Amino acid sequence: MHEQTTAMTDVILEAARKAREETSGEPEPHLVGKVDWPIQCTVGPGLEGAIAAESKIGYVNGAKGWLVYRGYDIFDLAAHSTYEEVCHLLLIGSLPGAAELDAFKNRLNGYLLLNKTMRMLMGFPVETMNAMGALRLGTNLMRQEFTYRDREEGRPATDDAIGADEDSIAMETAPGGGAEATFRFGEKNNSAACRPTLQDACGMDACLHLIAGVSTITAAIARVHQGHMAIEPDPGISHAANFLYMMTGRKPTPLEERIMDVALILHADHGMNASTFAAMVVASTLSDVYFSVGSGIGALNGPLHGGANEQVVVSLEEIGGVGNVKAWVDAAMKGKRKIMGFGHRVYKAYDPRARILGPLAAELARENAAVRPLYETAHALEEEVLSRMGAEKKLFPNVDFYSGIVYSSLGIPREMFTPIFAVSRVAGWTARVQEYLTNNRIFRPRAVYTGEFNKRYVPVEERR
Repeated sequence: MHEQTTAMTDVILEAARKAREETSGEPEPHLVGKVDWPIQCTVGPGLEGAIAAESKIGYVNGAKGWLVYRGYDIFDLAAHSTYEEVCHLLLIGSLPGAAELDAFKNRLNGYLLLNKTMRMLMGFPVETMNAMGALRLGTNLMRQEFTYRDREEGRPATDDAIGADEDSIAMETAPGGGAEATFRFGEKNNSAACRPTLQDACGMDACLHLIAGVSTITAAIARVHQGHMAIEPDPGISHAANFLYMMTGRKPTPLEERIMDVALILHADHGMNASTFAAMVVASTLSDVYFSVGSGIGALNGPLHGGANEQVVVSLEEIGGVGNVKAWVDAAMKGKRKIMGFGHRVYKAYDPRARILGPLAAELARENAAVRPLYETAHALEEEVLSRMGAEKKLFPNVDFYSGIVYSSLGIPREMFTPIFAVSRVAGWTARVQEYLTNNRIFRPRAVYTGEFNKRYVPVEERR
């Protein structure tokens, strides 16, 4: 192992040591263990707090700052694993052996080449499209290349449908956890809806095509936006190295490859977040994983979900240096402006991903003089905000605070920060879709009606 990547492992293990000193204890008893449906929970607007599914894939404990993938602490995975191993863990349920890992890497690398998809994508004005819009288009074009689903004969058969009335049984009455509308594989309703073959759009091959393809398409979009041609992948290097190579046009250093790999691991899954939920909702209708991932990309495009790391870099540039941090924070607090990169919907402790990315950003800043002032300003801003609001308001850096600095250090254009989120998170999206479909139930929450009743219809000529 390269000495710089060994140093990275030591940095991550030190972050883990600090985290474990502060976050010992047991998991939340009401959010772990087998669910005995139906359950009672407190639900806020936007389904906040609702329990919608069971999962063995990932666990987030916001009070303690934990992130767990299938039982493995994120610090251990970031220190010792690779993104390919994590994809295998999330999708298949276990860390692979050496032979399994080689086969999995070869399979994933083999799917990076998207000749037909790229030809179709370049028929659109990608150079003038925003990156997320082009990425979602690209996944739809992958659906055309790898499945029959966009042809007329690929339209879902009506005899596979579950009746709308049956769907309503458990929802328009008090929920009882009944199985009336549950789609179970292997029974007569299954038909041809989700055969795990290459020509279908539900199975493991489709998931791996998407994990590889989202990386290739994102890199190609970056190249086109910079006025260059897309680059074909190198089958002899890692997923992280290929992504950087296809995006920047040069092979990354061992340090750059390692840090990109860690960044992909950290973003691979994060509970029932908005984009994951969007992907699962679409999949629950027995659509397919390509459309599901497209929905995840659509949700990630919203500024309340993705894009914060871009705004962090904008803020740091606006501050202009370490000496201006205090005055900038004073002005931001006086004007009640949100300080981007701090706080999280889930975490009331230090985001474990930020604990790792902060030291990695520091290492990159030592190597890259152009990014060093940006990191130094960020570090000073973190200290200033923590001294004012950390203990009292539990306002800590989140994953976005340092990730933009990391990506900038790697030569990645700012507009590609959010698509990189998708490059990683597609592993979590596909894993959770696959898991949910094994005992699928279409998502069907209700809304409380606050409108009027008994209004009289007035003919159009009498209306004012």
